[in-house]
Amino acid sequence: MTPDPALPTLTELADRVAQTRDRPAYGHDALITCDRLVRVFSADGIEVQALQGLDLLVREGELMALVGASGSGKSTLMNILAGLDTPTAGAAKVAGRDLLTMTARDRLAYRREAVGFVWQQTSRNLLPYLTAAQNVALPLQLAGTRGRRSRAARTARALELLELLQVADCRDRRPHEMSGGQQQRVAIAVALTNAPAVLLADEPTGELDSSTAAQIFEAFRTANETLGTTIVIVTHDQTVAGEVRRTVAIRDGRTSTEVLRRSEVDVTTGHETVVAREYAMLDRAGRLQLPAEYTRALNMRDRVALELEPDHIGVWPDDSEQD
Repeated sequence: MTPDPALPTLTELADRVAQTRDRPAYGHDALITCDRLVRVFSADGIEVQALQGLDLLVREGELMALVGASGSGKSTLMNILAGLDTPTAGAAKVAGRDLLTMTARDRLAYRREAVGFVWQQTSRNLLPYLTAAQNVALPLQLAGTRGRRSRAARTARALELLELLQVADCRDRRPHEMSGGQQQRVAIAVALTNAPAVLLADEPTGELDSSTAAQIFEAFRTANETLGTTIVIVTHDQTVAGEVRRTVAIRDGRTSTEVLRRSEVDVTTGHETVVAREYAMLDRAGRLQLPAEYTRALNMRDRVALELEPDHIGVWPDDSEQD
């Protein structure tokens, strides 16, 4: 029988298997890896999929934003990354720690050592009966034996962070004696006390005016640039989202689009401008979410026609019933 030239030979199949086996694992070089992440909630016999196979990679040292409409799944994702919730299926790793296999003790250690968190509600971030310096020093006091420091060392660390975030003058004030912006900057200091690998912030400027919100974002930028802390911010604030180099949008429990920004300098004038480009996200299963405004403009629904070109894939509305 003559071999079909369109079919791969056994040698070619073996080569493909070897290439697949030798390929680095998904997210092997990322600080945060979410691989086909699923979270299902059940209530009164009804199941709701908050995350539907979400993929996300965050590299060490990034300062990025997550955006999405209410119910998109972004807060669920943040709770999972913070160790406050457990995924239903898929894989999630942060700083080498597997979030699906953690014991209760592992999860507590993870929240104390590997991740810091800033809530939207300023009152939720700080203990009202402690001063700013005492709030910042508290995580060191609660750390395990290995991470525990002397009182002098804890105080020095607290003052160092308060100075870095420009709220050193609040060291002896309790939360009710500080403005909302000051409280949030102190909260960021608290989250940074144990030098976490990742700092997560859920709508940290949601209760603040635009001027104060800009100060809070500047505090995040300072922490990122000075300490090298990887920071992920969930926000509805387009001003904040527009200030980071990478913004990932979540829709219907999956990453849908990503905006990357880079600086370009005019060689003639030396003027620097930021150029942004939006990309659609192709997940590990090959699924692609097309922007709603695009599909509406071309009346695309149910199915589309595809054509593979040498350097791109063409996507057209289904015209099979328009004869």
